[in-house]
Amino acid sequence: MKSIINYLAEIFRGVSALIKGMKVTGYYFIHPGEIVTQQYPENRKKLVMFERFKGEVVMIHNENNEHHCTACGICEMNCPNGSIEIISKTVTSEDGKKKKVLAHHIYHLGMCTFCNLCVKTCPSNALKMDQTFEHAVFDRTKLTKVLNRPGSVLMKGVDK
Repeated sequence: MKSIINYLAEIFRGVSALIKGMKVTGYYFIHPGEIVTQQYPENRKKLVMFERFKGEVVMIHNENNEHHCTACGICEMNCPNGSIEIISKTVTSEDGKKKKVLAHHIYHLGMCTFCNLCVKTCPSNALKMDQTFEHAVFDRTKLTKVLNRPGSVLMKGVDK
């Protein structure tokens, strides 16, 4: 007898959970003016992503094509799956000191988990998460990007 009561109680709880979920659907069915679904391909030009959205990693450059990246490699070390590669070169400055300079900051978008660890741990705030979200390509090699622009240099006053 007790098992029958437990069985009926489980059925009652299942039906009440179903009704609770259907109340949301019923509300939007009755109030169609409050639809929150966005028609994506049609509203592509006016679509604004949320501030917390993480699209892809980009390197910040100013109007003089200068960046803040000192090629320290901390973002590369903190990336959990190796989607960032820092290729640096050593140059000799005018005063005879050897200095490490960024040659290529390579970002493998196809491997990225968008965890934001590279942005959070960058000591010079050279990276940020962008709002771009359309990354579908037919060729996976297009998902590998060089973040520093051609001819870009380290901004004056940014220390290592």
